[in-house]
Order: sequence, then C-alpha cells, then structure tokens
Amino acid sequence: MKIRIQSYKITYTQAEKMFAINRIHAIFIVLMLFTSVNSIAQTEESGLSVIKTVCIDAGHGGKDPGCHGASSNEKTVCLNIALKLGAKIKSTFPGIKVVYTRDSDVFVELDDRAKIANKNKADLFICIHANSAAAGAFGAETYVLGLHRTESQQKIAERENSTIYLEADGGEKYKDFDLSPDALIARQLQLAIFLDQSISFASKLQGEFKKLGRYDRGVKQAGFLVLYKTTMPSVLIESGFLTNPEEERFLSDTLSQTKMADAMFVAFQKYKNELDGVDEMKGVKPTVPFVLQNPTPVVVNEPVVVVDDKVIFRVQIETSETKVALNSSRFKGVQVWEYQQDKLFKYTAGTFENDYEGATKFKNEMREKGFQYAFVVAFQNGERISLDKAIKLAK
Repeated sequence: MKIRIQSYKITYTQAEKMFAINRIHAIFIVLMLFTSVNSIAQTEESGLSVIKTVCIDAGHGGKDPGCHGASSNEKTVCLNIALKLGAKIKSTFPGIKVVYTRDSDVFVELDDRAKIANKNKADLFICIHANSAAAGAFGAETYVLGLHRTESQQKIAERENSTIYLEADGGEKYKDFDLSPDALIARQLQLAIFLDQSISFASKLQGEFKKLGRYDRGVKQAGFLVLYKTTMPSVLIESGFLTNPEEERFLSDTLSQTKMADAMFVAFQKYKNELDGVDEMKGVKPTVPFVLQNPTPVVVNEPVVVVDDKVIFRVQIETSETKVALNSSRFKGVQVWEYQQDKLFKYTAGTFENDYEGATKFKNEMREKGFQYAFVVAFQNGERISLDKAIKLAK
C-alpha cells in the first residue's frame, strides 16, 4: 500500500483544465475572501487581534522518533522548540489561545494533528520538524502546501508523510489519498485565501532564522499531508539538519532551542502585526547569530540590476536544478533574469523599483499567463532580501 505521490511535473494545459474544473471553487473563494477582509477590518476597528488561536505541532513523537543525529532525535528537538514557542506566545499575548497537537512524548496520527487545528478553529498552524540528508547539508527552510520543484523537496515530504505507516491501521485510511499534481492544484484553489498568508509568514520565519545566523534555504512548496488537511494559513518548518554534526549540537542545546523559538516568535509577531495593522514589538530580545564553521557560500549568478540602494521587486516564475536558456520556450516569450540560490537556478521577470504593488499586479498577470505559482521576490544591491524588509525599505 502506497500513497499516490506522483511525479510533480505538470503541463500548463493540465493546469488550465484544473482551473476550468474548479471555476465554481474560485467563485466560492472570492466570496470567502470578501468576508475575510471585512472580518479583518472589523477586528482592527475594535482593537482586537485577528489571530485568536494558534496551533503548534511538534513533529513525530512516541514510537515515531523521526530523523536522528549521533545523539539526538527529531521528536525531542521539535517538542522542546514547540513548547518554548507556545510559552512565549502565551506570556506575551495572554489573549491568544495556544493549542498543541502534543505537549509530551506521545504519538499523534497525521490526520489527528490537522483535526486538532481545525476543531479549535486555529488562525495559524505551525508545524515544527528537523531535517536529514548528507552530513554536509545545513540550514533552515519553511514549506507551504504545493507542488515540489526539486527531488530533494519531494523526498522531504515523503519522509515526513511516512509517519502514517506507524499509525494503528498501518496507514490504511490514506490508501486512496491523492497527492497528485491535479489534486494539489485543486486543493490550493480551495485554500487560495490562505496561501499568500502562509507564504508571508514563511518568509518572515526565514528572515528571522537568517538574522540568527542560520543559512536561509528559502520558502518552498511540497505535498505534506498535515498541511493538506488544515484549513488555515499553515507552514511546516524544517529547523535544521540533525545529520550535520554542528547543526545537531546547535539544535540539541537548550539555549539554542530557545533562540530558535524566539526567532519563530518574532516572525509570528511580525505576521500578527501585519494582519492587525500595527507596528509594536513585545517581548523581543536581541538575537545572537549562530555561525557554522565552514558554510557554503551562496553564489548569485548574473546579479539583478539595481539603481543605487533602491529595492527591486521582481516576480519569480520558474526554478530549475539545471541552467535554462533565457530564451527558452519554457518562459513563453517573457524576458527573464537568472539568479542562483540553494544550488538552484531561479528565474524572475519584471523590474519594479520600490513598487511592491506594481510587482503584485505583475505577479497576477504572470499567473494568468500560465505561471500559476509565480510570487514576488525582492533584491537590494544584487542580493535577495526578505519581502518584509523590502516593503519597509520601499516605503
């Protein structure tokens, strides 16, 4: 028995078919979005926070240890960070309810984790994991639900999803569960109201990890079962590689776990402030960077053009493990620029100086043109920076 996780390659013709099939879903989403915007506006007027409940999910647990290093395992690292994050949110924002999918070393089925979040009507779902790969791999990355772009992203999703085989029925209830490209696209349409918020929070997380000195592996997409089932903005954090001896020492250390939880909390508060329309930071301590002894530099290929210190917004439309000719038919006649990050070649279009709104409109145009997962990125002095920072600088 195996979950149907097909190759995540999809033609634009298939995507167009899915969009046509889900036209009714799209209309429903617009109505939901209108209601949501009005709700947020009313909440801001009343002075209350948009976020009332946060669900924190510590990966694995009990009979499922997750991945491991020489002396530590994923379930323990994740639980420690999760409890520290929850405690920080509770103490700083007593009015926000914090729900844990587990607060001890117990096994919780993937389906139940999502049910806990949905039953409590959580406004945000934060799933915390640790990674494994070759001993030289390092850094933190954050996922939202979507189609993976690389084989490594697919493997991470498959590893985290494999928890189902430890469940009471051996994963039987998932036997007909469809994580094919078509199914993921349909699900993304249903949850489109939350996707931008998920990406926004994920970007803030990565920005804070970077400030902490962690290597920024970026915001990515993959077909995680636990994200598929939740019905609110949701992210899955891969906090680092336990298979890297130096990162294992960092993630296993109590003080370092507190630093990671603090970084997540700062990202949470920035995300909360963004929704609430305020700019007040509470309970935030200065960060002390963690530095790997032998980091691998990120090489930016053909840096994007900048004017003085202006922020340049672009729209990323493609990512590839191999170099793609800039005049390739894959880009459908769109002029693109290439940069390299996380050993991937990334392709952007459009140039918007200090103009996030213009870039956002162009992103929508690119999606209509067939680049359905296009998103806005920002650069300054030839280097990619977080959207949160870019938007503030552009103002």
